[in-house]
Amino acid sequence: MKKFKTLTGTALLLSTVAASALVAAPAVAQDNGASEGRDVITVTARRREETLQDVPLSVTAMTGEDLERMGALDIVAIADTTPNITLEVSRGTNSTLSAFIRGVGQQDPVAGFEAGVGIYVDDVYLNRPQGAVLDIYDVDRIEVLRGPQGTLYGRNTIGGAVKYVTRRIDADEPTLSARLGFGSYGQLDTVLSGSAPLSDTFRVGGTLGRFTRDGYGENLNTGEENYDKNVFGYRVSAEWEPTDSFFVRLAYDSVADTSNARGGHRLTPGALSGAPVLDNVHDTRAGLNVVDQDVEGDGLALTAEWEINENWTVRNILADRNDTSVTPIDFDNLPSGDLDVPAIYENEQFSEEFQLLYSGERLNGLVGYYYLDANATTVFDVLLENLGAAISLPGLNAQTFGDVDTKTWSVFANFTYDLTDEFSLTLGGRYTEDERTSTVLRRTYINGFSEFFGGAGIPIATTSDFTGTNSWDDFSPTASLAWQPNAENNFYVTYSQGFKGGGFDPRAQTTGTPDFDQNGTIEADEVFQFMSFDPETVDSIEIGWKYQGNGYRHSLAVFNMDYTDIQVPGSVGIDTNNDGVNDTFTGVTTNAGAATIRGIEYEGSLDLGQDVFAQGDIMTLGWAIGLLDGEYDQFINAFGVDVSNDVVIQNTPDTTASATLTYITPLHGGDLSVINTISHRGDSSQFEFPFPLLDQGAYTLWNASMVWEGEDGHWQFGLHGRNLTDEEYRVSGYDFVNNTTLAPELGLEGTLIGYYGPPRTVTATIAWRY
Repeated sequence: MKKFKTLTGTALLLSTVAASALVAAPAVAQDNGASEGRDVITVTARRREETLQDVPLSVTAMTGEDLERMGALDIVAIADTTPNITLEVSRGTNSTLSAFIRGVGQQDPVAGFEAGVGIYVDDVYLNRPQGAVLDIYDVDRIEVLRGPQGTLYGRNTIGGAVKYVTRRIDADEPTLSARLGFGSYGQLDTVLSGSAPLSDTFRVGGTLGRFTRDGYGENLNTGEENYDKNVFGYRVSAEWEPTDSFFVRLAYDSVADTSNARGGHRLTPGALSGAPVLDNVHDTRAGLNVVDQDVEGDGLALTAEWEINENWTVRNILADRNDTSVTPIDFDNLPSGDLDVPAIYENEQFSEEFQLLYSGERLNGLVGYYYLDANATTVFDVLLENLGAAISLPGLNAQTFGDVDTKTWSVFANFTYDLTDEFSLTLGGRYTEDERTSTVLRRTYINGFSEFFGGAGIPIATTSDFTGTNSWDDFSPTASLAWQPNAENNFYVTYSQGFKGGGFDPRAQTTGTPDFDQNGTIEADEVFQFMSFDPETVDSIEIGWKYQGNGYRHSLAVFNMDYTDIQVPGSVGIDTNNDGVNDTFTGVTTNAGAATIRGIEYEGSLDLGQDVFAQGDIMTLGWAIGLLDGEYDQFINAFGVDVSNDVVIQNTPDTTASATLTYITPLHGGDLSVINTISHRGDSSQFEFPFPLLDQGAYTLWNASMVWEGEDGHWQFGLHGRNLTDEEYRVSGYDFVNNTTLAPELGLEGTLIGYYGPPRTVTATIAWRY
């Protein structure tokens, strides 16, 4: 029976040796000639199946099998071997994702701020970053698209997109597999998967995973594990394929994360208590316990495809997703309530995407329509207990409540026409209408936490009670000219544009609105102006060269991006009673900046040889290098001053590099793979204003795996070491001390907090497949 290929299905046609320039590590070789099969790598970066060699974009593709062989645990791991990308677990959380590609992204997860990198699960866009630290299981492949993707992927993909594609169900026979991982810090991971064809046209399948681990550190105040993991998730799907030309898939996924709240590491002693800096960066003294950390999310997606004839195909993707995150973030990370922030995030979204694809002898492409209706609600308290006692307001608490409705629709088209056998021209565009309605309610309490967190706090003032609606429209074009003089080479130049939606500052305080027109009265339009910010845009030009042949493959790209109207979320302290002490804060988000970002990316692989040490073995070298030079041309701070000479592109090292050496040899009726990866990241700044005490210097990680797979494919045994040199490195942090940043100084202890990447870990895995 013909297998109908969909974007949610197995579209990556890799050989058993997948050591391409765009795959992090090779799989197992079956014979000495296996490398010839590597030449066909199919991706869906342009929403239609194409070989990676033909796509005039910078795309990195990694199969689920390769990620498992490398010992990757979650989606964050792909940043180790992908140039100019930063994926981090957001500060103070376990499952919220901060993503940057080529210097463009957003790390603030509060409702009202949009992401700059689109995250997709089976072509369904995740509107919010909560629950987006996706574990690696049931994965067919992950694609990373770098550069603005506004034409085909729409708003909020101005940095790029990450596509997480799950496996299709085997149409011919039942399958059953199990994977067990156990290792350092009490790690115990189990994944069970199975499927069955119930008839010639209908099949069902499912996968469940349980991921547990003790903490890398300890909460010395409560005795709880810190940086632990307790996640349970599953996916089930049903596929109906009554003919070779019609396919329907219904998929449901669910995840629950009950890991402990993640406490941070104080980088300075307590200014009031004198609490010392702890020796172990994974230890904490956080004392906030009014709510337990709890993250739940699920999604339902219906995908249908109908191949009308050899030229036309109709595709429709209908999806509904929901998630709730309850998280206690102890900013000061001390037992006292100096700066304690319990928070609740609730998100829901409904999306519909319709595509009409055309495939002809010289013309290929698609037209489509997209609609999103989403709601995001955030509420958090900011308990300033010590400060309240100092100014005779016991249990001082500044609460923020934000509710954001987003309605957006767009129409788009993208077509490639082969001008000759060597030259092809791609033209595309997307028109979008974007509407946002936001409610921002900020109140001051005394007597502790509010009713949202089971407290008995008493509201004494309302500093924001705002509801506003704004709308924008945008046209994002793309154009590309490619020259393929032969099967080995593809030279291209691509122009692309994207935009990130505007909105209203969810932390802004209307009582802090300036008198813009200096007439002595704060009017409604001035409040609207103070609360709102506009979309930001990126224009990119990329010149690339892709080559494959004779055991060598590379992808080389040079790009220049003009980044304008950059949204910069910031905060300033406010002294509400004129006693000289900031007793609350207001958000100040403005389109403060314009920046120019240039860079080079070079990914490649080389077959170093076959029959090197033994008959039938193979050795390969893969690499990825990203060089980035970005600078602000303008940066207007909260006080109207251009400080562009003092700021940098945040969360973006100027150098990212990796090298993967893989050796595969036949052994005892199977193949043994030894994979060594060295990844390096240059200096990076947590925020736009550099702050040496918080920022992370350059560091290098060493990961290694040894995997044996039986020739019949039934058994696999692996040993995986990550961060083998036990490097200590910060991935995020908070800065609420007196320095040059836009953050206010809050509390009396001084809050400068770092969160750290995992220490050295070793994991053994056993997998069985039927």
